[in-house]
Amino acid sequence: MVFQTPIRRAVPSYKSPYGPKYHYQPNVAGITFKQLAGFGFKAGAFGGVALFAVIFYASGIPRVQKDILQKVPFLGNYYIKEIPASDNPF
Repeated sequence: MVFQTPIRRAVPSYKSPYGPKYHYQPNVAGITFKQLAGFGFKAGAFGGVALFAVIFYASGIPRVQKDILQKVPFLGNYYIKEIPASDNPF
């Protein structure tokens, strides 16, 4: 292992004002927090699309219509099925 000489340690090294400005980037297992936030945003977007797809495919199930879709503002009235008394067998 190579160590700096004591004289070299006492004198700070020259840093050019035109050189790159390096900063410490905190990370977890090599993934920075900026990348982690991007992954979280993408995962949330995919989750939202997946939730929409599940509700869309299950919208024909009466229990889903009654418990979930009728409670959505502006869309709830579309899923309310009123059967006229003449068509009701009971």
